[in-house]
Amino acid sequence: MMKNFSSSPLHSNNQQPPNHVRERNNRKYSLLSALPLRFSLRGYGFCMATLFLFCFGSLFYQLNGGPPKILLDIRQYLDVCGKKHWSVKMATGRLFIHKDSLARQLVSGPQAHKPRQGESTYLDDHGPPVPRVLPFPSQVVYNRVGKCGSRTVVILLRLLAEKHQFNLVSSDIHNKTRLTKHEQVDLMKNISNIPQPFLYTRHVHFLNFTRFRIEQPVYINIIRDPINRFLSNYFFRRFGDWRGEQNHLIRTPGMKDDERYLDINVCILENYPECSNPRVFYIIPYFCGQHPQCREPGVWALERAKQNVLENYLLVGILEELEDVLLLLERLLPHYFTGVLNIYKSPDYKKMGNMTGTVRKHTPTLEALQVLYHRMRYEYEFYNFIRDQFHLMKKKIGLKSVSQPPAHSPSFLRELALRTPEPLDEEEELDADLEDANSWLVHP
Repeated sequence: MMKNFSSSPLHSNNQQPPNHVRERNNRKYSLLSALPLRFSLRGYGFCMATLFLFCFGSLFYQLNGGPPKILLDIRQYLDVCGKKHWSVKMATGRLFIHKDSLARQLVSGPQAHKPRQGESTYLDDHGPPVPRVLPFPSQVVYNRVGKCGSRTVVILLRLLAEKHQFNLVSSDIHNKTRLTKHEQVDLMKNISNIPQPFLYTRHVHFLNFTRFRIEQPVYINIIRDPINRFLSNYFFRRFGDWRGEQNHLIRTPGMKDDERYLDINVCILENYPECSNPRVFYIIPYFCGQHPQCREPGVWALERAKQNVLENYLLVGILEELEDVLLLLERLLPHYFTGVLNIYKSPDYKKMGNMTGTVRKHTPTLEALQVLYHRMRYEYEFYNFIRDQFHLMKKKIGLKSVSQPPAHSPSFLRELALRTPEPLDEEEELDADLEDANSWLVHP
């Protein structure tokens, strides 16, 4: 009798596996189901770390004006090891689509730069890096007026240029303030080509850059009481400063003793060219400009100088309040003058600054001052205008400082004007002075 195996539990298709087999399979599947959970946590951590890295890099990118070096190194590595990609290059007059095979040719345009193997193509994709942000203003001109503290300020500027890393160009040309049209254009182009930020300083009358379609820089300047400026210049030409009178005698060998030791009262009262117009009409032309009429004492030059101050000068200070001038410059041009007052008050600077004072200077008689004040009436009108504008600027900024009184009080000057006798006709006096001044004027 044969046994029927079809009903055997081992050969039945619908037969359930034993309990110990099901338990072993369940343990196996439970272990496999736990593995994806471990991988997901690790992947999540990796993604968060990557996100933090790129957020950190993006922060540096925005703060420093460009990507950090590590990201550029990573990009360069990826460019070397990555696959060649297609890029689009716009040429002059024609569009090229090519592989990054480094064989780039431009039609009707200059030959393109061919990067070597391993060189980053960041510039190709994103253009040149953003240039360094320049301070505003980044072009400053100080057309310094003679004997108005200019050497003191230039010494400060040399120290500040080294500290703040701006380009200081100080011209050694002192006797050529009036320029021809071609000389004006050449000088303005040279100034504009100085690497920014820069501060250019020279004894020169105001230059109108916009007239020749050149970007106009910001002007600054300092003036002083006209009579004090005249006295300082008069004695400096003859005897120099505290650096040594003998050295100055060597620098001016052409000056005869009769001229060197000429009494200032005689010079003023006897109408010597050096003490008369147009020689004493000195400050206004620095602000009026290069027009020939700017050198003629009168209302036209005065009004044009005022207009240029209002339109082109950031600040015109007065030497009698030099510390306030330095404070305002530090507020208005911090990238040039930050810390200037600390330097000015330092003992080391005092040693250098004390050497710029003019020696053997004394005040003329009251009669000579009367005549001199009347000859400088336009200079004083301009000086009073500048002083009022300077005080208005201090008030706007909120600078509360004690202003030093002027060397000659307004009441004293008004008395001088009232007691001054009627002068000659202005045109007659000017013509006579011009004829006598030919041997005295220094022609450029």
